[in-house]
Amino acid sequence: MDAKKTILIVDDSEFVRSYHSYILEQAHYRVITAVDGSDGLEKLFTNACDLVLTDINMSNMDGYEFIRRVRADGKYSSLPIIIVSTESEGRDKMKGFEAGANLYIVKPSTPEMMVENIRMVLIAN
Repeated sequence: MDAKKTILIVDDSEFVRSYHSYILEQAHYRVITAVDGSDGLEKLFTNACDLVLTDINMSNMDGYEFIRRVRADGKYSSLPIIIVSTESEGRDKMKGFEAGANLYIVKPSTPEMMVENIRMVLIAN
């Protein structure tokens, strides 16, 4: 079932993009990566994605603004979005949910936990 699901990873860290890509490819997901929110919007609007993983702290366009712009397009109003960030304060999480995120994961997360969270969000949507 998950083999055909495509996940867009939006993160300015090449290491994080590679690490998350590896984890998700091992779990049989198709992965597309973007280096920031602007690149993420471009990739999202030109590819069929089933879920987005995004960081918060990025140059050009941060994760909050990226999520707000995705949600502003009616076509993506129900697209599952998961924030994966080192920011662990309650206000950061609240800001993420207010922007439109479905889930907020604090880094570091185990590969198993990340895959399980993605599966749960995909099933719920």
